[in-house]
Amino acid sequence: SKNMKLFTIPYKSEKELISFFKKNNLNSVVKEYLNNKNKLHHGEFIKKIVKPYPPILDDLYKIFYIVTKFKRITCMEFGTGWSTLVMAKAISQNKKKYSKKIKKLRFSHPFEVYSIDNLKKYLRISKERVININTKTKFIFSKNRMSLWNGCICNEYVKLPSINPDFIYLDAPDHMYIDGKVNGIKISHNDFMPMSSDILKIEHFLTPGTIILVDGRTSNANFLKNNFKRNWLYNRDKIRDHSIFVLNDEPIGKINKKQISFYLNKS
Repeated sequence: SKNMKLFTIPYKSEKELISFFKKNNLNSVVKEYLNNKNKLHHGEFIKKIVKPYPPILDDLYKIFYIVTKFKRITCMEFGTGWSTLVMAKAISQNKKKYSKKIKKLRFSHPFEVYSIDNLKKYLRISKERVININTKTKFIFSKNRMSLWNGCICNEYVKLPSINPDFIYLDAPDHMYIDGKVNGIKISHNDFMPMSSDILKIEHFLTPGTIILVDGRTSNANFLKNNFKRNWLYNRDKIRDHSIFVLNDEPIGKINKKQISFYLNKS
C-alpha cells in the first residue's frame, strides 16, 4: 500500500553495510561477519553450523534502521543473538537524542530492550555482548510449548515480560526446540515450522504506531495477519525475506497522538 512506502527499508550493498556498522561502533559484528561469510557459501558448513549463527548484515541493518528512523523507545525481541547487540546500540543512540523529548509521553520502560529466548546458552552469549552498551537490556528465559489459538495449533512462550513495546522483532523460537504435542502434532519436526501466537495475546495492549518486524517466518507472519483484529498495515518483502506490520489504528488518546507525532517528526 502507499502508506507502507514510508516504512520501506533502503537497500545497501555489502560494502555500504560494512561501512555502516563500523561507523556505528559495531566492529564486532563486522569482524564476525568477515570471518564467516566465505564459509556460508559451502553446503558442508551449513550442515555443521551450530548457534550462535554468524551475523547477517542486511537483517541487522533492518533492525537498526527501524529503531533509529522511527524513534523506537521500548524494544522486545523473540529470540536473542546479534540482533540484541544491534538493538541495544540503536536504543542507546535514541536515548541520547530523545530522552528529554519523551518526558511527557507515556513510556514506563523508556530506552530498554527485552530479549526472550528458550535457550539459556544463547541468552548468556548475548548478555556478554551488550556489557559495554549503555542500554538497559533484560534477558528473559522462557520455555516454548505447543498450544492453541482459536482452535489452531501453534506455539507460545510460557513467560513474557510485563511491558508494552513499540517495536517487536520476531525471530524465534527455532521450531526444533518447542515442547509438547497438541492432538498428536509436534512442531519440532522437519515437516513443520514455528507458529508463534505470543503477539496475538498482547495485540489489544499495543499502542497505535507500534512496528513489528518478522525475519523470514512467512507462514508465521501470515498466521499473525490472518488473526490480528486491529488495523495493521502489512508488507512482505519477498526478496529480502521479511514482513513488516505497523499498527495504524486511530490514536487512543491525546498522549498517543503526541507519541505518533513524535515518531514521525523529523526533528
